[in-house]
Amino acid sequence: MDPLGSPILVTLLFIFLSSSISLATSTSSTSENFLNCLSSTNSKAATPISKVLYTPNDSSFSPILQSTIQNLRFLSSNTPKPLFIITPTNNSHIQAAVICSRKNGLQIKVRSGGHDYEGLSYRSDVPFIIVDLRNLRSISVDTQQSTAWVQAGSTIGEVYYHIANKSNILGFPAGLCSTIGVGGHVSGGGIGTLMRKYGLAADNIIDAYIVDVNGRILDRKSMGEDLFWAIRGGGGASFGIIVSWKIKLVPVPPTVTVFTVPRTLKQGATKLVSRWQQVAYNFSEDLFVRAVAVVATGATQQDTTIQVSFNSLFLGSVKELLPLMQKSFPELGLVAKDCTEMSWIKSTLYFAGFTNGESIDVLLNRSLQSKIYYKAKSDFLQQPISETGLESIWKELIAGSSSPVVIIDPLGGRMNQISDTATPFPHRAGNLYNIQYYMYWQNGETNTTNEHLVRMRKIYKFMSPYVSKSPRAAYLNYRDLDLGRSDARNTSYTKARGWGDKYFKNNFKRLASVKSMVDPTNFFWDEQSIPPLNF
Repeated sequence: MDPLGSPILVTLLFIFLSSSISLATSTSSTSENFLNCLSSTNSKAATPISKVLYTPNDSSFSPILQSTIQNLRFLSSNTPKPLFIITPTNNSHIQAAVICSRKNGLQIKVRSGGHDYEGLSYRSDVPFIIVDLRNLRSISVDTQQSTAWVQAGSTIGEVYYHIANKSNILGFPAGLCSTIGVGGHVSGGGIGTLMRKYGLAADNIIDAYIVDVNGRILDRKSMGEDLFWAIRGGGGASFGIIVSWKIKLVPVPPTVTVFTVPRTLKQGATKLVSRWQQVAYNFSEDLFVRAVAVVATGATQQDTTIQVSFNSLFLGSVKELLPLMQKSFPELGLVAKDCTEMSWIKSTLYFAGFTNGESIDVLLNRSLQSKIYYKAKSDFLQQPISETGLESIWKELIAGSSSPVVIIDPLGGRMNQISDTATPFPHRAGNLYNIQYYMYWQNGETNTTNEHLVRMRKIYKFMSPYVSKSPRAAYLNYRDLDLGRSDARNTSYTKARGWGDKYFKNNFKRLASVKSMVDPTNFFWDEQSIPPLNF
């Protein structure tokens, strides 16, 4: 019997085809209306928005879309693509994109660097456009005032480079990877090697320009202190589109010192990590020493071990550092030959992985980041892990066929002196260390990816007895959709607390209240954005 002879199946097929045709027609109509809106809204711009707008039919569309996607998990044919990409060259292009996206019911995604761990700046399950800020990268440094205006499409490397071109005694406390986009990094907090001395990147923001839900360009005065508070650590994409930041530059000495000292289990790594945990957050504010643990695969399973590298920046000379280490952490056995003196700008290359004498010009290269498959998670330690606990963790890491790099950054210092409510980033006093678990792999086959994700989640669960609780805290810039996600624009505040409390703790309610004031219909939303309080 011909299955299509069934009246039920014929009816279902008709409904399916009708729905598909209707959806396609609707999408086409929305796209046409959006383009017409852009043309009329941006008609007086010096550069027509059509010059910076790309559709899937344009040859440049895919290269632009793929250019800053760092996580290959989201660079596949199955990843939903935007209807349009806009690469603004001026503020009016951003204003038009916001006004016309809102008018036509399109989601808007904003990308400044593309390093977001879950790809939320360039993918979605609903019709959307991307505003890619790559062309907005002007940086103006004022050494007299120790400030700089930085457009949101700049990278951290570009910021460091332009500061160093004007002064060898000024710096900025931000992240390690030079290709991270400033817009997202700063709005999520901005952990880095200078945070024990000067706090986060977000703690050193003086002013900002943002395009709000109505397409207005607001500075600190016109946006008000509530919104200015929210975008410095609460994630700017929940509230508008950050156009630029005014940053406060900080003093750094002409000479700093770096070192990386690796130790395996046979070389006493467990006792060293145990001792390091007890003292590193109490070090001088000038000294940042993190611990990076990896599984070092041997020729046999018995030879496989854990290697922990103690990786440091000291704001001073070797001569000043050695007695300080001898007093604070003599167990490491640091000696002069372990250390290298350099300028602060050279230290940013060192921590970005450029250790072969590269010129600082490498900081201007936006395409150096290798593209790999990866997954990350985060935790905060509020008390040191015992030696017995460390031994159990090493055993768990070694036991699997794959394991993440475990990066433990010390807090303390200036981080303890800033109130939990000064910005939305709440992980201050009472938190000793931040942990990032970073797992990567080269094979993108579905089974391989699933195996790594399962493994990562198992290790995260294994760590639960050792880390913060009620809530188990997480760092926004290490975005993790395993913590929960919204499925639509109308996700409630109550549901969003599932991840919001982990990222922001008691600050989440205030963030939702600000959202209610500036974006009450929740136009700016993504899978882990701040919802209005009354939703």
